[in-house]
Amino acid sequence: MFFKGKTVFFDSPPVIAGSAGVVGKKEGEGPLRNDFDMIFEDTTMGKESFELAESAMLHDSIIRALSHANKSPSDVDFVMTGDLLDQCVGSAFALKDLQIPFVGMYGACSTMALTLASCAMLVDGGARCCVGGASSHFCSSERQFRFPLEYGGQRPPTAQWTVTGAGSCVVEQRTPDTSADAIQITAIQIGTITDLGIKDANNMGAAMAPAAARTINDFLTDTQTGAEDYDLILTGDLGYTGTELLHELLEIEYHRNIQSVHNDCGLMIFDLKKQDVNSGGSGCGCSASVLCSHILGRMRRGELHKVLFVATGALMSPTSTKQGQAIPGIAHAVLLETHRS
Repeated sequence: MFFKGKTVFFDSPPVIAGSAGVVGKKEGEGPLRNDFDMIFEDTTMGKESFELAESAMLHDSIIRALSHANKSPSDVDFVMTGDLLDQCVGSAFALKDLQIPFVGMYGACSTMALTLASCAMLVDGGARCCVGGASSHFCSSERQFRFPLEYGGQRPPTAQWTVTGAGSCVVEQRTPDTSADAIQITAIQIGTITDLGIKDANNMGAAMAPAAARTINDFLTDTQTGAEDYDLILTGDLGYTGTELLHELLEIEYHRNIQSVHNDCGLMIFDLKKQDVNSGGSGCGCSASVLCSHILGRMRRGELHKVLFVATGALMSPTSTKQGQAIPGIAHAVLLETHRS
């Protein structure tokens, strides 16, 4: 690997050998219903708590991704996953029976890009096979960050709906048997914390948009590319409010316009007019499930060849919010490419 600015480039890009995105009932009623690997009608997953249900969902996505890659848990050198729960217990309970060396990672809603980027660097450094993933659950997140569902609190228009879902990717070294059309991770950028003083926990889009704008601009600068060089620049999960702010920030601060190729996972996973989700989707499982099913599926079908995936996170905790602290944002970037015929 080598660096240019803040961006890491890979001489021999790792490849995504398999992936899977699974979701709950509400997400399965949205526009991407036909692309998910599994839709669980029972979002308790038959477990005693929503937290254990989230773990079961992440576990399921990992097993499905390994199956798609023709791998078993014993083939994996490291697994890196994260969630929104305290001490990443959602991930810990999902992985405890798989007997794979585990790294828990917290990047809030940016976690899928963080784990995917970390997998790519480990594989470039010599690991044979790694798994990266992320998960969230509406009910467990509401209980931790806002109020239990029984409270019946009202949600302002800027609030987002935490996705019940999970996604996982199997990342490995390219071998002579690897398909020429394999999805490659050609570059990554670990984001820089950006804090403009937003304190409203019901407006995470505003907290994350500055970080997304910064990372996108830095990546385009380092790679000497523009929006026209990509089939898709995909953020997650800014929702409607954050997306509008991102476009404004990029034009005002950096004189860039990406609207022709940009979309956001928080806007894609739900129908904002029909599903009563306010400003759209959020949560680690939002970008994870959308990327690992819908987006990578389109890349495998040859519909997309160059995708810049920029997942965004609001780095808050229940404690920092109660103490009146601002919400720092972060955005990590992963460049995904396939051979263009």
